[in-house]
Amino acid sequence: MPVTQDIMRTWRGPRRVMRDLLDQGRREDRAIAYLMISCFLIFVAQWPRLSRQAAGFELAPGAEVPALDRLMAYEFLAWLMIWPLFLYILAALTHLVAKILGGKGDYYGARLALFWSMLATVPVLLLHGLMAGFVGPGPQTNLIGAIWVAAFTIIWVQSLREAESGS
Repeated sequence: MPVTQDIMRTWRGPRRVMRDLLDQGRREDRAIAYLMISCFLIFVAQWPRLSRQAAGFELAPGAEVPALDRLMAYEFLAWLMIWPLFLYILAALTHLVAKILGGKGDYYGARLALFWSMLATVPVLLLHGLMAGFVGPGPQTNLIGAIWVAAFTIIWVQSLREAESGS
């Protein structure tokens, strides 16, 4: 099934989609592809906000306007080099916690649950990036951010439960 359809299905039934992904066998290439695609899309979601900063909006009085290319380089480094490493560590830690709590899965399942949850919720982050760029900071942007946090948490917990169920 195409990834876009799986993303839509995840919003209705994350455990079912995670079971389908796990049933396809252990595919590290697919897991890292989910991670890198979601990190790249999160990087893209930052562009409107970075453009707003480079245009001089919301600067403190007397502050220097940052260069857009510098802001983009920092975000690129963060989202495509540093965050993937951190997310691998986070997935391992969540597997260890799940193991202590009686989980029967493996490290691959924990990685897949985290990386898939990121990819499944990245459309909301793209909307958040647009809001941050065009509307700026405010209650509307914060609401979209809160919706992403809630959706990501729910999808990740449900996916991790399925991955650790051992079935």
